[in-house]
Amino acid sequence: MGAGKWIGGFLGLLAGGPLGALAGFALGSLAERVLSSDITTSTARPTVSDSRQGERNGFLFALMVLSADVIQADGRIMHSEMEAMRRFLRSSFGQDAETQGDEIIRRLFERRKQMGESWWRSQIQDCCRQIASVMTVGQRLQLISYLITLAKADGNADASEINVIKSDALAMGLSENDVDQMLGLGGSSLDDAYRVLGVSPDASDDELRKAYRQLALKHHPDRVQALGEDVRKAAEEKFQEINDAKDRIWKARGMK
Repeated sequence: MGAGKWIGGFLGLLAGGPLGALAGFALGSLAERVLSSDITTSTARPTVSDSRQGERNGFLFALMVLSADVIQADGRIMHSEMEAMRRFLRSSFGQDAETQGDEIIRRLFERRKQMGESWWRSQIQDCCRQIASVMTVGQRLQLISYLITLAKADGNADASEINVIKSDALAMGLSENDVDQMLGLGGSSLDDAYRVLGVSPDASDDELRKAYRQLALKHHPDRVQALGEDVRKAAEEKFQEINDAKDRIWKARGMK
């Protein structure tokens, strides 16, 4: 996947705004030329496939930006987290994406160092608000899911990483509870299961059923199908973990 194709693929979704500005820096002079070219002002109507590719590539670039935010949340760049990001890019988008994604994140680290923490935090918040304006709730939840997986890459999600993820989630129009629920995914205890559903162990059976229905609707894999089969597969795995948590509670309570 060449850089020019990457840029052209998400111009319709992210042209302008803070994400477009970061794209111009992260991808260098080629990005700047394309961002200022006639492509941005074309009146040609995009095809369905172009539109979906734009959604997918926009999702990918937004993921790069937010990953750069989380990886440096504790002031360090952990090898395990960088390797986790590379594996995700390679398995989901191919070898070229891994190489380019690694370079993009490093250039974003450089930009953060150049401009300072105050500028970076303001920029990230603006980027998150832009993401909220162009992505569905399901797509935003999948972004957060990836970020949590990244934070857990070294075996433990640091408090500073979780705080950054929650801050970014709020700016994207999500809630801290959305993050807490996904943090419970993958756990095997009954407490983890209640955390996933976002309810107290004292909740009634009816409250549990309602919580599960709402959670299943928000995280259904169909909500991210426009982003491609690999992203949908990750959403299906998350959905299965939600169902596993539900089944543990139902079994413990003897519910049907």
